[in-house]
Amino acid sequence: MKTYSIVIVDDHSLFAQSLQVLINSFDSFEVLYHVKNGKELIDKLTTNSNAPDVVLLDINMPVMNGIETMKWLKENKPEQKVIALSMDDHEDTIITMLRNGARGYLLKDIDPVVFETALNDVIHKGFYYSDRVSNTLLGSLHKEEEGGVKLKDREIEFLKLACTEKTYKEIAADMFLSPKTIDGYREALFEKLQVKSRIGLVLYAIKNNLYKV
Repeated sequence: MKTYSIVIVDDHSLFAQSLQVLINSFDSFEVLYHVKNGKELIDKLTTNSNAPDVVLLDINMPVMNGIETMKWLKENKPEQKVIALSMDDHEDTIITMLRNGARGYLLKDIDPVVFETALNDVIHKGFYYSDRVSNTLLGSLHKEEEGGVKLKDREIEFLKLACTEKTYKEIAADMFLSPKTIDGYREALFEKLQVKSRIGLVLYAIKNNLYKV
């Protein structure tokens, strides 16, 4: 008997059917059902008490896309584990999904072995972030560093704001600093935390409980 249940939310039927076959071939997982958009998922979740262990959520869908769906889930079913599974690798999209509670973000060209690992990690550890999406998520997120990274109060303030939808220009206004100074904060944190993008900053904040999803 399979241990964990999966729901697929994707408007591409051929891909979803192939994905279902793959998931059902894994020892511990089975697909409960497949829906074509976020609205269909919400209808199922609100009328069916048998919630899945993990929802695999596409981003670009008609009627109700992945970001809209993720925001609804965060508000109404925050305990639901969700992995974004998409071809969209834009930084803003990834950050938005993570900020709204996605437990992982996978690209659709992922290797099946890595995919199964991701499912298990989300079930047992709560999160999974691939090296490709997280810009090589760096050792600082996966290992204990002696003494830890010391951040100043203003750096923490900037880091928390970087987890929002605000642009760097808007963050500068909120912190009463010039955009050039904010650029300095960003580059300094890139160096200090050994990350290469805003995604890395967000992941660091989430992993270190500086920002709650």
